[in-house]
Amino acid sequence: MRHEYYYYTKAQLLDRPRLPVEVMADNDAVFRAMAREMADEIRRKNALGETTVFICPVGPVGQYPYFVELVNRENISLKNVWFLNMDEYLTDEKEWVDKSHPLSFRGFMDRAVYSQIRPDLVMGPEQRVFPDPRDPENMGRVIERLGGVDICFGGIGINGHVAFNEAQDELTPEQFRALPTRVLEISRETRTANAIGDLNGAVDDMPRWCVTIGMREIYGARKVRLGCFRGWHRAVVRHAAHGEASAHFPVTLLQEHPDALLRITEFVANLPD
Repeated sequence: MRHEYYYYTKAQLLDRPRLPVEVMADNDAVFRAMAREMADEIRRKNALGETTVFICPVGPVGQYPYFVELVNRENISLKNVWFLNMDEYLTDEKEWVDKSHPLSFRGFMDRAVYSQIRPDLVMGPEQRVFPDPRDPENMGRVIERLGGVDICFGGIGINGHVAFNEAQDELTPEQFRALPTRVLEISRETRTANAIGDLNGAVDDMPRWCVTIGMREIYGARKVRLGCFRGWHRAVVRHAAHGEASAHFPVTLLQEHPDALLRITEFVANLPD
């Protein structure tokens, strides 16, 4: 079956999408916009004396150097900010991969974010939360205790997954949206796409298991902001914006979210001749 939306021109893509789309000049513009929104939301909540809660990805990651720069330059305190990371790779024993592992998201956040922010501004370690394969329910408890998530940032995988919420065709949209934080096996297509980007194509060395924040927690965020900029994102964003909402392509379930936005580049918006 041919999916007509995969071949939409930029004009067709932007014509009444089911998921709002904003086209930006290039990768740099997408990452800067994400970083600026992060910084501005923290400043706003700080001024109100309120806690800021973000769900944060490691993929995309281009926003983090700009975010670190903004925080350090503008003296933005993160002392009342919580970063809830989306996911982490697991060993075959279903334990976190070690922080020293080249694919470890925990290791990346330490190296690229927390250690780069001035000590007088950065939040404490207890406010840097990853889903725990030994206690997946903890993420939901943390979110409830903090009063909910302000913004969920992220990207979209090759099969429409957000975080590692892989497609489950047997579920209804309502059932998939209710999925909580959990341990799951990563699909072959996701491992292949990630291996191309992260391991020079060494798919056999990609972890097979992960722990991921659930679609329940993502959908429950007050805002959702996704960024897409890769070549294969051309089809992904067209499916996200114009496909039917289904558990077959999980990001489509955000079409009904009250404040979701997909930021893409001109490169993604335009199909090659």
